[in-house]
Amino acid sequence: MENLKNWIKKNWSISLLVLIFVVLLVNKDAKAWLMRQVASTGVLNSKFTETKEENSIFSEEENISFTVRKEDGTVVNTTDLKGKVVFINFWASWCPPCRAEFPSIQSFYEKYKTNPDIVFLTVNLDDNPELGKIYLQDKGFTVPFLVPNGEIPNQYFSGSLPTTVVLDKSGQIQLHHQGLADYSKESFYEKIDELLKK
Repeated sequence: MENLKNWIKKNWSISLLVLIFVVLLVNKDAKAWLMRQVASTGVLNSKFTETKEENSIFSEEENISFTVRKEDGTVVNTTDLKGKVVFINFWASWCPPCRAEFPSIQSFYEKYKTNPDIVFLTVNLDDNPELGKIYLQDKGFTVPFLVPNGEIPNQYFSGSLPTTVVLDKSGQIQLHHQGLADYSKESFYEKIDELLKK
């Protein structure tokens, strides 16, 4: 035991790094904090589609129907949201990258929630939706809580969490991003404002 104490004293920096590594492995919020720091650099920022040709996930005529259910039981279908910009985020409470980006989604929501031309569909994919509700309440997030109301189209979600999709007013995908991103950046708001003006 004495040898261990001496080794720790001599190698305090390595001991500190090992301790930090262990905390990051075990604690979801610590992982989320670290990921949030990386995301804030802009390295992981999502990119909007610049032209219709690049946005060839599906044809302009195709009408992708995706329904979600609100907490009060109301069903919302994306095909009924034409004329609005739609921000869709697929997340789960157990997912560290989801936790890392959620403060930026909350900031984005706070900035635009009173705009009648934008709809937020923050879709929880926890096996037990109550865990998602508890997470939002514990963190003080006020974004809408929705769950899928049937199959999720592959064009929107292929299994990676988090995934974010932004639809323009015609229902076309203008952003499809898998993984962590920072949605509280001015550059992101500028793109949203452009879509809202169209």
